[in-house]
Amino acid sequence: MQEIASRYNPAEVEDKWYQYWESKGYFHSEPDDREAYSIVIPPPNVTGVLHMGHMLNNTVQDILIRKARLDGKNACWVPGTDHASIATEAKVVRSLREQGIKKSDLTRDQFLEHAWAWTDKYGGIILKQLRKLGASCDWERTAFTMDEERSEAVIQAFVDLYNRGKLYRDYRMVNWDPEGKTVLSNEEVLYSDETTKLCQVQYRVEGTDEYLVIATTRPETIMGDTAVAVHPDDERYCHLKGKKVIVPIVNRAVPIIFDDYVDMEFGTGALKITPAHDPNDYEIGKRHDLETIDVLNDDGTLNELATVYIGEDRVIARKKIIKDLVESGDIVKVEDYTHSVGRSERTNAVVEPKLSLQWYVDMKSLAEPALQAVMTDDIQFFPERQKNTYRHWMENIRDWCISRQLWWGHRIPAYFVGDEVFVATTAEEALTLAQAKLGADITLDDLRQDEDVLDTWFSSWLWPITCFHGFKSREELDYYYPTSILVTGWDIIFLWVARMIMAGYEWEQDMPFKEVYFTGMVRDKQRRKMSKSLGNSPDALELIKTFGADGVRFGVLSSSPAGGDLLFDDKLCEQGRNFCNKMWNALRLLKGWEVDASIEAPEGNQLAIEWINAKLNEVITSIDEDYKNYKLSDVTMKLYSFVWNDFCSWYLEMIKPAYGAPIDQETLDATIAVYEQICILLHPLMPFVTEEIWHNLKERAAGDDVMVAKHPAASAIDSELIDSIEVLKRLVSKIRDTRISNQLKPKEELNLYAEQSDSNFITGDRIQYLLTKMAFISDVSVTAELPDNGTSFMSDNEKYFLQFDIEIDVEAETERLKSELDYALGFVKSVEKKLSNERFVNNAPEAVVNNERKKLTDGQERVRILEESLAKLTGG
Repeated sequence: MQEIASRYNPAEVEDKWYQYWESKGYFHSEPDDREAYSIVIPPPNVTGVLHMGHMLNNTVQDILIRKARLDGKNACWVPGTDHASIATEAKVVRSLREQGIKKSDLTRDQFLEHAWAWTDKYGGIILKQLRKLGASCDWERTAFTMDEERSEAVIQAFVDLYNRGKLYRDYRMVNWDPEGKTVLSNEEVLYSDETTKLCQVQYRVEGTDEYLVIATTRPETIMGDTAVAVHPDDERYCHLKGKKVIVPIVNRAVPIIFDDYVDMEFGTGALKITPAHDPNDYEIGKRHDLETIDVLNDDGTLNELATVYIGEDRVIARKKIIKDLVESGDIVKVEDYTHSVGRSERTNAVVEPKLSLQWYVDMKSLAEPALQAVMTDDIQFFPERQKNTYRHWMENIRDWCISRQLWWGHRIPAYFVGDEVFVATTAEEALTLAQAKLGADITLDDLRQDEDVLDTWFSSWLWPITCFHGFKSREELDYYYPTSILVTGWDIIFLWVARMIMAGYEWEQDMPFKEVYFTGMVRDKQRRKMSKSLGNSPDALELIKTFGADGVRFGVLSSSPAGGDLLFDDKLCEQGRNFCNKMWNALRLLKGWEVDASIEAPEGNQLAIEWINAKLNEVITSIDEDYKNYKLSDVTMKLYSFVWNDFCSWYLEMIKPAYGAPIDQETLDATIAVYEQICILLHPLMPFVTEEIWHNLKERAAGDDVMVAKHPAASAIDSELIDSIEVLKRLVSKIRDTRISNQLKPKEELNLYAEQSDSNFITGDRIQYLLTKMAFISDVSVTAELPDNGTSFMSDNEKYFLQFDIEIDVEAETERLKSELDYALGFVKSVEKKLSNERFVNNAPEAVVNNERKKLTDGQERVRILEESLAKLTGG
């Protein structure tokens, strides 16, 4: 075995082991007779690079998939990327612009050539970066939402829904992104409060000197007004029935209409109606058969129908129109107004309501089985509170607008001959349908395919099915589907999670996953959301370079409670790196001991071995439960505490041979066996350092790797043994503290006396061996009379005396004992008060009440001992 380096070097270790695991095929899965455990990665944008959200999400997935392998399951984690229509097209357009090329100068096919070239060059970067994190994905299965297989499935799904009457085309008010020049679904619009200008504008009643005053934040749409509405019960305006008002700027007469929608109490009770630019106005317009005048171009500039400021951007036009209204005397008042404004999730442009002919999925026809699956816990949510959010959205679900005015994406498989539409997977199939309806003389040249593409999420919602060749074959789908768990952010519960569940029941009549674990939001230590603008989002790869992948994984996990926000601080990554170094130093300590096979293990070592294995069982039992509830932060910290405190700080000290002396073979073998178990337990969380330590602990046969070892199962926990060693540890700590407070040398051997009692636990040979070794005690005695030269102290309600020659400061010692006595009396009083409460005694679980009674007994005994010590010291 090669010499062990003095320091753990993650840069050398991580690439070595990742390449090794890949070369052994450990990440790859094929169907067999084992239980399947499958995860599909939430596909990051093909344009993306690794950020903290990805780090959290993919670390969690990797932990679960590695744990499943250790459990003997056939673990399959499918990676892939999303074509991200809006984001990718925007980046390609920007790249072309830098080359002096306009999108408008290209044909569709020419643009797509550029888009594919850009994707081939920059796409997949994030998947390479995930390797640095240690993600053990089955890279042979890497999928892309626009690859041939996924594209065929998307087109088939569209055709299926159309043929089932669950997909249709209609004129509706949509969310329009004037920068992306495409429609957005409701879930792609992010709302926040913004302060804008609220203008009170007067409209003259035709043929009179009377005015109606309306309030608007959108004066640039005044040119599209086709009515002013008031409530039919509003007595202020009853006399205006049948009248018209003159729209400022354009001087067009429009009717005064009466509609129940108007709130009489809001403002003046008069509402300008612009059917083309407000969804509520559109509905009012339909009821009253109003003209619809769209005054905006697709890019947010004013068009010819506006008649003024044609070609001006809407924001600039707004300012100019306000100025014009002021000059004409039609502005009554302008004030700051805070209200909710919707912006595009992708471009951040203010979204425009726009009347448009689009394709929709009838979501109500898909929702019921998906809603019931979650509400009955067929699909379990972690944390469970997300069920309420899900239910509210599903019970109020709206139809999904799936068409996008882009070129990059899956082109809608709808073919037109005049006003007739034929939906088919290919143009040839559409031609057959057209000929059957319109006659055999129809040719392919007569067909015009829809120019729009499908919403990116229309491919993503099929992801759990298409990753296992659904729509194409059944073998893998029958084995891996439904997947075991989905790990994702709560922020896409509607955009993605709910839609996948609906798709699962629509095409497979089954759930797409059995459980969903929602990660929280990654925030900085000031609880701010991480963002480029705030400059508080660290470079993920730089963190890995600085702290190592295992250190970063530890930092992410230790700050991420189940379902809660991650309050990230790179000091946690530093703690993770220090943990790696701690484990490495423990390895070096073990390998540095000389072994003498001829000597027997001391009895105290046997006790230490029994104890560390009992603690190990306790930890395994506890983290098994945490894994079931996805409390991965708890798993991390429990293993950290066990390794750092129990194994390194206590156990290795218990069995460590004297300086220069050898260790017996039995103790060393038992210690290596425990360390092996530690490596297996920690491997899902910190894969690199555990594999490196595993191979340095002893010679290994080919294929004997921690990644494919068997996860230890817990056996019976010896609680009595664990409790007794905890008492020992507290006693050793008290002795060490007493040495420090009395300025004694830490390794100076002293005599220890224990006051005789019914519960003395230090009489056993094995306990005494460990006590004398760790506390540097030369002799241990149990006596009724404690000596005078030295100092007394309490540990677990037992009185001890450490003998040494020193003059006791009676006054200081008296103050110390009085302070301890005051605390002990206060504790006894608080427990007595609780036990005097009949409601507590009668209603609390018996075990809880009995525990309080034991605390009272122990507390009273402590008071007795302290009072005796104080009396002896003061001669009272």
